[in-house]
Amino acid sequence: MTDLPPPFDRVVLGDLVTSETILRDGFVAVRDGRIAAIGAGPPPPAVTVSDHRGMLVFPGLVDGHMHTSSAMGWGGIEHATRSAAAGGVTTVVDMPYDIPKPVTDAGLFAAKVEVVERTAHVDVALYGTILKTGGTQHIKALAEAGAASFKLSTYEYDATRFPRIDHLEMERAFALIAETGLMVALHNEDQEIVVGLTAAAQASGRTDPIMHCRTRPPLCENLANVTIFEIGLATGAHVHIAHSSLARGFDLAETYRGFGMRASGEACIQYLCMTEDDIVRLKGKGKCNPPFRTAEEVERMWDRLVSGKVAYVSTDHAPWPIERKLDEDIFKCGAGLTGLQSFAPLMVSLLAERGLPLTLMARYCAEEPARYHGLLPKKGRIAVGADADLCVMERGDFTFDEATILDRPECRWSPYHGRAMKARVAATYLRGRQIWDGASVLNRPGDGAFVKRQTV
Repeated sequence: MTDLPPPFDRVVLGDLVTSETILRDGFVAVRDGRIAAIGAGPPPPAVTVSDHRGMLVFPGLVDGHMHTSSAMGWGGIEHATRSAAAGGVTTVVDMPYDIPKPVTDAGLFAAKVEVVERTAHVDVALYGTILKTGGTQHIKALAEAGAASFKLSTYEYDATRFPRIDHLEMERAFALIAETGLMVALHNEDQEIVVGLTAAAQASGRTDPIMHCRTRPPLCENLANVTIFEIGLATGAHVHIAHSSLARGFDLAETYRGFGMRASGEACIQYLCMTEDDIVRLKGKGKCNPPFRTAEEVERMWDRLVSGKVAYVSTDHAPWPIERKLDEDIFKCGAGLTGLQSFAPLMVSLLAERGLPLTLMARYCAEEPARYHGLLPKKGRIAVGADADLCVMERGDFTFDEATILDRPECRWSPYHGRAMKARVAATYLRGRQIWDGASVLNRPGDGAFVKRQTV
């Protein structure tokens, strides 16, 4: 009689962390790239057993806000997703503000998908956007092509790549996006305030790092938030603050939900730990938009996260070459931080330092971003039927070293360099295949895949 083959391709052992509980001495059984069984105690037979007992096994993280292609175009997809693999991030939702053209129609979307399928190390969902004027007719086709969400801006970095959308064009866009059922995320800073305060600072000779914060005060963010929520209320769109550095952003979203609209906002991880003192210390390496706030604001941000008012936590990873971050004039430095490879260790550390449950990481860094971008039930959970995407964390005392970042040499810098961490990423699994072993990325460009929005 012929022996039957093992029922599973792989079994992963460890303490399973979900959004609700930690299953000690658990196992995840994988078949054909998906989770086929979950349990505790003696594991079932499998072709391969990956023993991470004593370690934490999270769902693969889902970064709902990052930029692969703002600095070098679509060639950045390979490098950023390689860093994601090393960071336990198995799905990224990539912003559309690419060089040389943003993703504003179905043809550009399809071309970007082809590059993702050929070069990505992890799975990739994509935002779409619109032209500064006259591009709203492409919204429906972008949604049909599989866009996870849309992104617009109230502030202009570049009239072509990252334009400010005026109120009338935004109203037209919101109404059409509402018909698709997709979320529209907004870069939320008031153009008039930033331009006016920046010009005044430069005229007075104040170009030191703290002036980045002073020229983008809380009022700048709050005015933009009210504007986008009011337009959302008028059009029926699901309006989402792409990065709130202020607790008030989440309070405003809650207020507008009370009016019956779909309103939400995310917290980038830097706003849960960095303060104005850090931009003085880091200079250009700490410049991002919106800027770091006060230590008191960080505490308020944590209050809103723990109370359930935050949609999810993201990185806003934007790997500018280091030469773009070194000018002594803070206004000449590029705005954006590296964050994919530090995301998981930092979130575990922040929760541990505050005595908060690790289940919050599974919820806010995997399940909820997957939900908001329509990627459930495929992504974001340790659940039967989901893709077997896993992030394994080894607890201990570590120090984050920017030299270990797996990106182009000029992007191996981090605002978290030298920070004490309470965990490190020991392994990453993408659809049941190990792609990171704690030292090396094991898969090849193109092993990642484009992920269409699964649900509306």
